[in-house]
Amino acid sequence: MHIYAIGDIHGQIDLLHGAHALIARDAAEHGTAPVVHIGDLVDRGPDSAGVIEHLRQGIARGEPWVVLKGNHDRLFSRFLEDPGWHDPGLRPDYGYLHPKIGGAATLASYGVRSPADRPIRDVHADAVAAVPQAHRDFLESCPVSFRRPGLYFCHAGIRPTAPLSAQSEQDLCWIRKGFLDVAEPFEALIVHGHTAIDHATHYDNRVNIDSSAAYGGPLSAVVIEGTEAFLLTESGRKPIPAEAPGTH
Repeated sequence: MHIYAIGDIHGQIDLLHGAHALIARDAAEHGTAPVVHIGDLVDRGPDSAGVIEHLRQGIARGEPWVVLKGNHDRLFSRFLEDPGWHDPGLRPDYGYLHPKIGGAATLASYGVRSPADRPIRDVHADAVAAVPQAHRDFLESCPVSFRRPGLYFCHAGIRPTAPLSAQSEQDLCWIRKGFLDVAEPFEALIVHGHTAIDHATHYDNRVNIDSSAAYGGPLSAVVIEGTEAFLLTESGRKPIPAEAPGTH
């Protein structure tokens, strides 16, 4: 049995189409399997609206896609609900429209005018009017984890002191410290993103597939069989490089 996964997308619709094409090619040879999107659909990239619509339509027509919620997806949803809400995982001096977060690019993809340069009350009102309810409902419906025998998919990682059945949404969307530096095996192989690196990497107890699409890097599409993970490329499957567990 195999399963596919796609890393942090961040509004890169063209890269997402390319990742799906690589998966379709591999599935034609090895068989159809679920495709887990690891979260962070939105922010920083040029077409977050297009990414959400593409994924929403795919699931509606029966594609075997699982779309997990990342911290950026949650920030977007909560901004639409209450622009004054502050995620406890976010630095105190950051808000959704801070340049480091990239929320302005998401709102611009929905046609919101100058989202970074106007009073937040006006931007919020325009955003609520511009973002379709179907997109809001889709993001709210996204789970924060997905499990298969021996595998656990989430956006950021897990709290090692808690069983997989009792993980919190906060940790699944945000954790780094206390997860990335763990060398011991987890309850299952953890497949995650959130922490941007140069290329998908296998750390023995986890696989990080956030290859920095938000910063000009590629969007990784991977296939996992047992505990082995392969990057999908134009020339076929390539073993994912390994690093010692407990390194970043």
